[in-house]
Amino acid sequence: MNKKSNSSLKNDQQTPGASYFFQKKIMLRPKTLPGNYVFSFDFPFREINISFETKYNLNLIQFFPENAKSKGVVLYFHGNRDNVIRYSKHAPVFTKHQYEVWMIDYPEYGKSTGKFTEENVYRQALILYNMASEKFNEKNIILYGKSLGSGIASWLATQRYCSHLILETPYFSMKDLFHLYAPKFLASKFIHFKFPNNENIQKVTSPITIFHGTKDRVIPYATTAKLRDYLKPGDEFITLQNASHTNVNEYTQYYEKLNAILSR
Repeated sequence: MNKKSNSSLKNDQQTPGASYFFQKKIMLRPKTLPGNYVFSFDFPFREINISFETKYNLNLIQFFPENAKSKGVVLYFHGNRDNVIRYSKHAPVFTKHQYEVWMIDYPEYGKSTGKFTEENVYRQALILYNMASEKFNEKNIILYGKSLGSGIASWLATQRYCSHLILETPYFSMKDLFHLYAPKFLASKFIHFKFPNNENIQKVTSPITIFHGTKDRVIPYATTAKLRDYLKPGDEFITLQNASHTNVNEYTQYYEKLNAILSR
């Protein structure tokens, strides 16, 4: 992480405490799990617990293709609700194309511990990428960000190379989104989380594909559509007519494009 990024993140930590917790209340819906919880999925997986800053735990679930050698990995950054259990159902979409899927839970989610801050999730994203790069060539690493995770995936794509950046129902920026859920003066003065997709995608050299539904009531389509102005030639913004925030994966157009990317 460069010095500018560190400075920016440290400044975030100086935001008044009350506003920080207010934003977390609006933005995050984590579900914790006890450390001895035993995961159970209907497809091959492995759980890894990684020491973070010596005293915190970063919980990672790796999903594997069945009876096939892995040709790459999808680093999947999930949404703001629950934990990896909620998002595990999406793994087979990728594993059927011989991609492993690695999902981490953010601090305060699942079995991961520590404090959810923008700095911490970025640092953990780098840990995840570095682990993946030890096994796979960077040309075989795909970054996938869903909703909240879009800001993490897009940031990581500015720091490390990936073969493709895929964003599902992303926001323009957290500040922009927060204006919809809080009085404007609070959002402008006390915004703590930035996750600026609009700034990040301008720095990403890898191909970018964005999926968003026109009936999304969590992150309105009109706010996300502004990201089109920042995409480079060859990137795609795919509009899913009548799709909501949670059913993008039910649309044929989504699967056709995803299958095309994963079949390369």
